[in-house]
Amino acid sequence: MLQSVKEHARFLLQGVAVLWVIELCNVLLGHRLSRWGIVPRTMWGLVGIPLSPFLHGSVVHLLLNTLPLTLLGGLVMMQGKARFLEVSLCITMLGGAGVWLFGRTASHVGASGLIFGYFGYLVARGWYRRDLYALSAAALTVLFYGGMLWGILPTRLGVSWEAHLFGLLAGIVAARLQGPANEDAAGARQRNNIATR
Repeated sequence: MLQSVKEHARFLLQGVAVLWVIELCNVLLGHRLSRWGIVPRTMWGLVGIPLSPFLHGSVVHLLLNTLPLTLLGGLVMMQGKARFLEVSLCITMLGGAGVWLFGRTASHVGASGLIFGYFGYLVARGWYRRDLYALSAAALTVLFYGGMLWGILPTRLGVSWEAHLFGLLAGIVAARLQGPANEDAAGARQRNNIATR
């Protein structure tokens, strides 16, 4: 168990380190990499859907994203590396597609869409599954990051509220796709055998 937690933490921190290496390169290039973000309703903007979470507008932008990405990503990672990657991919692609279809004309970059997606996923997972872990994770998420929901409103220039909104919705979809807690077949058969005796 402890070994698994260490492995998951290492994997997550390596991912965050990759973001910082990319941002360092972006700084050295005068943030020219940021043009590879999501540019709505353009063919080249489609490339930005998978790339945008890795790109940031400034060091401060990434600094503000690092802690919530690590903490909320860590809560998702507690379900295992495969589930973390599956949820992250779903949020990135669905949320990014929403930005591409409906976003303002700009280059939308940053991991905040992923962060809002993790928020939506963790809260919705608590609602759909209703087991102790899912409810605890949802409660912690709302307790520490509930105020970030204001970020889905268009209140600040230069902030991609569209990425926040569509990331949140994509996270809810990811939780819904998993559905309620599934019994494993052996456990279900065992209960049926006991019930029929």
